[in-house]
Amino acid sequence: MKMRILLVTTIAIVFFSVSSFLSSTGNEDKLLEGRWDITIDMNGNLRPSWLEVQHSGVKTLVGSFVGTGGSARPVSKINFADGKFNFTIPPQWDNGDDIVIEGVFHGDSLSGTLKNHDGKILNWTAVRAPELRRSKDPSWGAPVKLFNGKDMTGWKAVGKENQWVVENGILKSPKSGANLMSERKFEDFKLHAEFLCPKGSNSGLYLRGRYEVQIFDSKGLPPANGLMGGIYGFIKPSDNMAKDASEWQTFDVTLIGRMVTLSVNGKTVITNQEIPGITGGAIDSREGEPGPIYIQGDHGPIEFRSIVVTPAK
Repeated sequence: MKMRILLVTTIAIVFFSVSSFLSSTGNEDKLLEGRWDITIDMNGNLRPSWLEVQHSGVKTLVGSFVGTGGSARPVSKINFADGKFNFTIPPQWDNGDDIVIEGVFHGDSLSGTLKNHDGKILNWTAVRAPELRRSKDPSWGAPVKLFNGKDMTGWKAVGKENQWVVENGILKSPKSGANLMSERKFEDFKLHAEFLCPKGSNSGLYLRGRYEVQIFDSKGLPPANGLMGGIYGFIKPSDNMAKDASEWQTFDVTLIGRMVTLSVNGKTVITNQEIPGITGGAIDSREGEPGPIYIQGDHGPIEFRSIVVTPAK
């Protein structure tokens, strides 16, 4: 017990010594660098968000920001002084006001306000995002069929009125409506999914409910992080392997910590790349926790005939 108290005290002394040194040398903005998992209070509805801060040159802070929806947005400059910071970005889709984020640095946490595109002021808090680095390769357990081919056992519809049905062994969303979440949660895993994305439609599979692998009717288009096989807003696949909208397609995903490998229709298009943070539409920003398989059902029709997860032991 004495050793534990001594260790905690030593860590605190080192942290505050480093903080004091950086502050005295005018480099306190370095303490803001890194990735932050944000929770925004939207009138009692807690919604996830994310921020990464880094230096561009010696004095300029820049970053990347993910709101409650949409893709990662570049931040051209973050102003920081006396433990307070702020930045502004234009709205992604709406024609409203710029989004203004203000915050205060508390060591290993942040807090502040966000003025959204319609002028509403929302409170938020943030903690440092975990690195999620694994010390060794996992050993794999037994495969788990998340869809039994008969009904929606093990799944629950969230967000809007449920439109999901099972017909002739196919799990389908015939129109835009609720998203679908597995009741079982996972940490590191391999995922095999077989799906059909109708013409003009758009869906996605969220790994741990936080990182969206994009499903998009996009055959013939150049690869992009917002099209088939992209990690939405973050990672562009090497090739766009999308088939015709009338064909069944496959994803094979391995997620270990933040590192993702993805094959689309039998070809590896992402090889062991790091997912920096949550993507827009995530269920929460608690990146260090296990999470569900989460299917986007609010952007158009989508069908699945197989969803199998092989968890790490």
